Amino acid sequence: MSTGLADNVKKYRRTAGLSQEGLAEAADLSLSTVRKAEQGGHVSMDTLAALARALGVSTSDLFATETPKSVVGAEDEANRRYLAELRRALMPPIGLSAPLSEPGEAGEVSTIRQGVQDGHALYQADRYTSVARKLPGLLRSSEAAVATLEGEEQQHGMIARAHALMLAGKYLTQVRQYDMAYFALAEAIRLARETGQTQLAATGVVGLGWLLLRQDRFDESEQLAAQTAAEIEPRMSSATPAQLAVWGELWLRVAAAARRNNRPDVAKHARRMAATAGGALEREHTGFPSHWSAFGPVTAEAKAVEDLALVGDARGVLRRADEGPLSPKAVKNFGRLSTNNWGRHRLDVARAHVLLGSHQDAMDELANLRETADVWLTHQPMARRVMGDILKTRKRTLTEEMRSMAAHLGLAG
Repeated sequence: MSTGLADNVKKYRRTAGLSQEGLAEAADLSLSTVRKAEQGGHVSMDTLAALARALGVSTSDLFATETPKSVVGAEDEANRRYLAELRRALMPPIGLSAPLSEPGEAGEVSTIRQGVQDGHALYQADRYTSVARKLPGLLRSSEAAVATLEGEEQQHGMIARAHALMLAGKYLTQVRQYDMAYFALAEAIRLARETGQTQLAATGVVGLGWLLLRQDRFDESEQLAAQTAAEIEPRMSSATPAQLAVWGELWLRVAAAARRNNRPDVAKHARRMAATAGGALEREHTGFPSHWSAFGPVTAEAKAVEDLALVGDARGVLRRADEGPLSPKAVKNFGRLSTNNWGRHRLDVARAHVLLGSHQDAMDELANLRETADVWLTHQPMARRVMGDILKTRKRTLTEEMRSMAAHLGLAG
């Protein structure tokens, strides 16, 4: 059955004067993959990006509005139950008079902020279940604080609630509950702006840019991040490390969106700007809560390597994966990547190994990530793609390690 996306691929191919064979060669894809895309079959975002590059259009030009497929299965039902309490605390029913929210006890502002800090530490430690259990109480107590406090104390309560919402948005994006995540981040940005917390609001925009990327909203992610980066551009001679870090992260969002959307010139400029911010910092900055992630020269380099992964340059990925700021010897001078960024970087390395036929090297990367970031790994589609490619292309019998990893990632061994 044809779809809008399939029709767009066919339309742009014909406009470019290419046969299906010609498009397959230009995109470095198999003919069967091109046929699958034009027949409405499911193809990955990497495949769509390759087709867009070959056709000379943006990736988002290929998208089309149509009825989504039904979401069914025990996993979806389980997720609804797991997050029911958090959903009630974050998005209560709204009637004609007031939201039907469960009454929370107003917490001390200092207690709420400490709770957010503890929750963020749990998130960084890959303890997602603990974060999910902590968030409903934080959201209810911060909501009650804003409702009961007055004057300057209420302003402090609003800032604390913005932090709680930011944590909720970050967690929900990670576990791919995007509509809830958008609600939390949008409300956090609104409260931060209302209370004059520009740095906090910009941090929220960094998170929202990540969310938009995950929803394949490349144009919006790029535009939002670029506009915000222009609005908060720091003076290098007087900027704080946190200001440089958030500004640099915004340029990373611009670069990531532009690269995925087949806008290489924009991505290249954005990478240079991010590298400028990273160079000004000299080493990784992790000053929570003024900055909610890690950014510096190592992160900037890891994301540049990610660009090589996106265009399928496997040898380029492996050549730069352990050099310069990413080399083991550089930790003393530059610091380490955040846990999540390190994991994403090593998945790029694993993918490069698969593309070059080095299945055991790819498995070593996955095994290391399972040991250090077990829960995080199960939420990564890239990990499933890497393992799926190993299952499809390995000619010899699967090892016990491979069967175990496939089962862990929800794939049939």
